[in-house]
Amino acid sequence: MKICYTCQQKYSDSLEYCMQDGTVLSALPDPNQTMRFGVEPKTMKEETISVERAAMPAKSVSVGEALNSRIGRYRWVICGLLFFATTINYVDRQVLGILSKDLQVALGWNELQYGNIVAAFNAAYALGLLGAGRLMDRFGTKVGYSVALVVWSLAAMGHALARSAFGFGVARAALGLGEAGNFPAAIKTVAEWFPKKERALATGIFNSGSNVGAIVAPLAVPYIASHWGWEWAFIITGAIGLVWLAFWIPLYARPEVHPRVSKEELAYIQSDPPDPPAAKIPWVQLIPYRQTSAFAIGKALTDPIWWFYLYWVPPFLRQNHGLDLTTIGPPLIAIYVIADVGSIGGGWLSSSLLKRGWSINKARKTAMLICALLVTPIFFVSGVKSLWLAVGLVGLAAAAHQGWSANIFTLASDMFPRRAVGSVVGIGGMAGAFFGSTMAVIVGYILQVTGGNYRYPFLIGGSAYLVALLIIHLLVPRIEPIEVEHVAARPFSLGTLVGFGFMGIIFGSFGGWCTGILSRVSGPHLLEYMAIGAAAGLIIGVISGLIITSSAAKVRT
Repeated sequence: MKICYTCQQKYSDSLEYCMQDGTVLSALPDPNQTMRFGVEPKTMKEETISVERAAMPAKSVSVGEALNSRIGRYRWVICGLLFFATTINYVDRQVLGILSKDLQVALGWNELQYGNIVAAFNAAYALGLLGAGRLMDRFGTKVGYSVALVVWSLAAMGHALARSAFGFGVARAALGLGEAGNFPAAIKTVAEWFPKKERALATGIFNSGSNVGAIVAPLAVPYIASHWGWEWAFIITGAIGLVWLAFWIPLYARPEVHPRVSKEELAYIQSDPPDPPAAKIPWVQLIPYRQTSAFAIGKALTDPIWWFYLYWVPPFLRQNHGLDLTTIGPPLIAIYVIADVGSIGGGWLSSSLLKRGWSINKARKTAMLICALLVTPIFFVSGVKSLWLAVGLVGLAAAAHQGWSANIFTLASDMFPRRAVGSVVGIGGMAGAFFGSTMAVIVGYILQVTGGNYRYPFLIGGSAYLVALLIIHLLVPRIEPIEVEHVAARPFSLGTLVGFGFMGIIFGSFGGWCTGILSRVSGPHLLEYMAIGAAAGLIIGVISGLIITSSAAKVRT
């Protein structure tokens, strides 16, 4: 038996270093042996000093290096696979936006049809999020991730077969369903393969693949399309996902049964105490909380703006600044590099304010207000004549969005206990994706009736964050932790009416859009279907909320 005299944790004789802090382990002295030879056993303090002295000559080797050399690094191979999967995920979803102008010419679709194509992806992505987590839990990450990759890779390649707007809509819907599995699978994999103290780093590494993908796509897609045609841009980028599978299937297994994971590395991965059992909280129990509505509405109003940048900034730059397929790459790369800075800066800003002694409420809302204000200069981008000034304004807005996202995600963990955070984030993600569909249809209609005038879409994008922050503040005047009970809201409380009414609007609008598409209506008639669906959904949602909370109140009494 060995011991770490720093944290007092005992380990088996097979280990050499402490799993908590990397300290060199010492053999526990045997009192019987030492007393037999008339030697008093060392005190703990004396033993610690002797261990430190013995370790002094080895200071040239860092603790981290010693740990990694002893316990192994195979978990980082798995993290690398997650990084490449996320990179592929973002490359595949960006191909359409980069090629949209060429596809409009080649296939003859209009702005309305393009808006519906984008909406199909977002709606399918939202639906996919509802089932992706259950898929991973039921079949495991190896099978679940493989299924997601196969679906989205074949869907990405299937774009090459489409010859109409409807065909592209079907391909985009399939792509959205498959890509929805990426982040749930990656997060679950990190939880299986990394101890808690390394999970943030591992998540940051794989999530950086989204930024890399946003940069790789403008580099690769124009070259492929200009040399071999737009079909090959979809085929080649989609096929990369199948190449990734050729590495994932043989290299991945759960760490408990993986032949390349040493017993030391497995012990390190499993070094955290098991999480206390906690029952999952159904969405219906979280919806009545004003805090849930604040987070979900904030995501619903601002996530669609990022989707707008993703799908409409490339055609905007080509239309307003005379770019073509061969020159669109550098401006898009510049925009996403600037956005990366915002992703880091937004989180740093609120953290630095907290370190200065600010309250969570004041720090988070101040950081979000600054990000919201930094978006507003995009009001003027449609009238700017200089290409790089326009790139700078869009990049600033994209960076501010990333800073906003870093802070709004923390709101869930600021307000809800750990066992509810995942569900709250899922509600917000679904709301953002569904509203992204609505935004896509609206933008397509505006561009169609105005002859491609981007002024109004950018006005919507520049004001959405301030509106979202105002709603968040009205619903949650003070950010503070809440204790989630089964259904704490009264039937006619603000939380119940807003929460269930908002959910009704989301699903009602989606239902109206589906009905309109199946009825083959477009333009203002499609918007009418969506408005009628949203109104009906609002009424049904509020009534359903009153029934649910009233029934729950009777059960509790």
